[in-house]
Amino acid sequence: MKYRQLPGTDLELSEIGFGVWTVATNWWGNIPENEKSELLINALELGINFFDTADTYGEGYGEEILAKILGHRRHEMVIATKFGYDFYDKITPRIGHQERPQKFDAEFVRFACEQSLRRLRTDYIDIYQLHNPKMDAVESDELFEILEQLKQEGKIRHYGGALGPDIGWLEEGEALMKERDVQSIQIIYSILEQDPAKEFFKISADQDIGLISRVPHASEALTGRYTEAPTFNEGDHRSYRRSEWLREALQKVDQVKFLTGEETGRNLSQAAIKFCLYQPSIVTVLPNFTNITELKDYSNALEVPDITDGEQSILDDLWENDFYLEPVSESREI
Repeated sequence: MKYRQLPGTDLELSEIGFGVWTVATNWWGNIPENEKSELLINALELGINFFDTADTYGEGYGEEILAKILGHRRHEMVIATKFGYDFYDKITPRIGHQERPQKFDAEFVRFACEQSLRRLRTDYIDIYQLHNPKMDAVESDELFEILEQLKQEGKIRHYGGALGPDIGWLEEGEALMKERDVQSIQIIYSILEQDPAKEFFKISADQDIGLISRVPHASEALTGRYTEAPTFNEGDHRSYRRSEWLREALQKVDQVKFLTGEETGRNLSQAAIKFCLYQPSIVTVLPNFTNITELKDYSNALEVPDITDGEQSILDDLWENDFYLEPVSESREI
């Protein structure tokens, strides 16, 4: 395993991190409980030390499972969790993957932090992230005052923002990096989805802020497993993709296969991860692990050759020209 330092901190994060949402929810398929434990244990054994979760994943389960399976090895982990969704409100029903009501007032943030500490069975959180904040949260002095208080109390070491859920969030990301004392910003970034993340590379470098990149395989289109648009079960996060987007994505994938094969030493899933790590501002990448085979394959991406400048130049040209395909627009939730 290889590691990168989160700028402005003493934290060394594994270049590949573990997104706990795969074992805390059914958004990426149903994983048996024993296999969830195996994934977490094997990830740590492979040298993955960065675990990214959220209080809302499984309504707390995404934090509880970390404590249950790996709590005795807390000193080996860098834990990031998120806050801002009021899943404690049992009156307002949630339909599918619809966003919950958000709260970022000081009282709620302190309450949410203390609940996360209890579920994680720890006395500190390494990175405490605003979960999909809108501009009203970013502009709230009250919110950042309470975060500073929590830092002073030792309950959180650093704070940052996790942007989403849809592709967008340019204004929020720029404001967080330029106007607030964040140490990390979590983004969606892949060969197939580069905006607005591309706009953040220079800003993050100038502001000494680390980027955390999630879903590098773009709903598994960049894993090499599919030759035609798959159908996902209801409730699966990927089922919210329009079939037109998936069909177009696979056409684009055909044009990036030059990154793979014996000459390059990479398969497609590994190339997708290497594409993210080509950017020095990206400290760690969060692929979706749903089985041991994926865990080993994606982790081995760090042992294959880096994306070359020449390859990146070709990818830049493809992106700037929409892969020379007719575009298909869509709205989605990540």
